[in-house]
Amino acid sequence: MYTPAGVKTSPDLPVPDTMRAWVLGNPGELKLAEKPVPVPKRAEVLVRIDAVAICATDLEIIDHGPPASIQGGMPFNKNFTPGHEYMGTVAALGPGVDEYKIGQRVTVEIHAGCGQCKRCREGMYTACHNYGLNYGDVDKGHRANGFTTDGGFCEYQINNLNTLVAIPDDMSDEEATLVVTAGTAMYGLTELGGLVAGESVVVTGPGPIGLLGVAVAKAMGAYPVILTGTRDNRLKIGQELGADHVINVRNTDVVETVRRFNGGKGVDYVVECSGAPNAVNEAIRMVNRGGKVCLAAFPHAETPVDVAHIVRNNIYLYGIRGEGKSATHRAEAFMSQKRFDATKIHTHTFALDDLPTAIRYAKERIDDAIKVVVKARGVAAHRVAAE
Repeated sequence: MYTPAGVKTSPDLPVPDTMRAWVLGNPGELKLAEKPVPVPKRAEVLVRIDAVAICATDLEIIDHGPPASIQGGMPFNKNFTPGHEYMGTVAALGPGVDEYKIGQRVTVEIHAGCGQCKRCREGMYTACHNYGLNYGDVDKGHRANGFTTDGGFCEYQINNLNTLVAIPDDMSDEEATLVVTAGTAMYGLTELGGLVAGESVVVTGPGPIGLLGVAVAKAMGAYPVILTGTRDNRLKIGQELGADHVINVRNTDVVETVRRFNGGKGVDYVVECSGAPNAVNEAIRMVNRGGKVCLAAFPHAETPVDVAHIVRNNIYLYGIRGEGKSATHRAEAFMSQKRFDATKIHTHTFALDDLPTAIRYAKERIDDAIKVVVKARGVAAHRVAAE
């Protein structure tokens, strides 16, 4: 049984020596294997993974490699386990850890910065200067579970204390996997200024981050909140999460329509979550002079941008990565207070053994899948549609 030196465990939550874990071989090739249960070090805990959501970035890593960087290169054939949007139960405590208790339910952030570089000292740990240097393998390293170290498509994983977010008992496992997604939306609004009450906001792209971006903006008091996209079913969910107006960009001139919904003038903020080739130029024309644009999506190619329009109109552009500056904690506070219902974007649940099918549903958007969740226990090995 699992009894590493210096690590605190409990007979009430026994930990095995080995675990099931999905391992990435060649591009797109995942296999279920046995791996040793990892051992937490100082300022770390072992989390028993109860549920993990599939992110579009996971699909990119599995198929293409980036943005994962393992041992200085691509993640293929390195015994790497992907997956980063997970929650679970504290199962063991590293040396000196007393901030959490064994048996406590938590959700996790992805990034633990090195804590020493300039960006980490500023709270920008998702932009750590030591990103890509695996935490635990070098003296100065950034840990990003599912990116630079093993992730959550398994049964146990270690996490730095700084990445843990306590969750209430009445929050379901599935909802808890969505805290990080809401945290990314919160981080974007934080970087735009944070004080959005009464300000007008456009969210472009009704993917998981965009939909929860609507929910967070509305919970923060923004008005009007406008959601744009191409799929009517996603736009409808946006309305349920608080969007005052929705626009199908296939049917209208989106910039003109945004201005019409906001009294003929541009909005104060745009949160760009689509990654579409024309999205940035449309965003800078949606905001009014002095407006702010947050870029929260990864375009697949270099994108031409009208810099002259940005300069002439004193427009501010912000790029964000992940869920920095403890935004996840603020998002969890909104969710635990029932300020919005994040479960509206959870559509499917699968067992851990059925991960390849879950990935196929997420990738191909089968049954209008939005957020697909995989559970390590308590789910039969077949699809369970979210209620």
